[in-house]
Amino acid sequence: MEQIEKRDHLIKEWIKEAAAISKNSFNNELIVQEKTNRTDLVTNIDKEIEQFFIQKINRYFPEERVLGEEGSGHQMTDLKGIVWIIDPIDGTLNFVNQQNDFAIMISIYEDGVGQSGYIYDVMRDELYTAYKGQGAYLNDQKLPRVEDKALGQGLIAISYRLISKENNEAAKKIGKTSSGVRMIGSAGLETVHVATGRLVAYLGASLAPWDIAAGKIIAEEVGLLYTQLDGQPIDLLNKNATIVATPAVHKEVTDIYRNEIK
Repeated sequence: MEQIEKRDHLIKEWIKEAAAISKNSFNNELIVQEKTNRTDLVTNIDKEIEQFFIQKINRYFPEERVLGEEGSGHQMTDLKGIVWIIDPIDGTLNFVNQQNDFAIMISIYEDGVGQSGYIYDVMRDELYTAYKGQGAYLNDQKLPRVEDKALGQGLIAISYRLISKENNEAAKKIGKTSSGVRMIGSAGLETVHVATGRLVAYLGASLAPWDIAAGKIIAEEVGLLYTQLDGQPIDLLNKNATIVATPAVHKEVTDIYRNEIK
């Protein structure tokens, strides 16, 4: 228990330091590069924060591995042992264009099982945490289990890439059945909005492990389901089309997708 508490204390300290790096950058000119296309960006700050975390982890936990968005551990073929999964800035487009609605995400997995997850909404100073079997928290206040609302009873977030896909009747049907569609542009923030009942589901088009890992732990600790869109388990070594939702909405959405595929 002492080791877990020590680790938790360090991670929270590091997240606050990383947040300061991100906010201090607002006064300087960012170096922005495209990764796969003009909407998939990386900045010098993404890279700086990832390296900051890697240096800390290597110092305090040298035997543990790191999988990070900006290049660390991408050759990983298994999740054996303890693996840190890091997204230094989730929502880089928002970070660059709005200086808002971005998050820092860290999670720890042991032999492929999520042990703890952290999502920090930097500009709102909201730290979401979860510990396997111990619940999820917002700024150290325990979050209640989610109300199991149906699709028609709540708002949902759907990735623009899902909606804009040609002939994606499933996404259109899901959007029309819900109370309405909202988009933030940060997988982590959209996930915690489901975890706090502001949304009943978030659908992602092609999420990488670092987009998913922390949110999955938080979501499951409040009674949500987090799977691939067809209902299959998440594969944390590859990209996934995903859904995080209340149990009722999860069934409705995965049924719609299965029928659409047929």
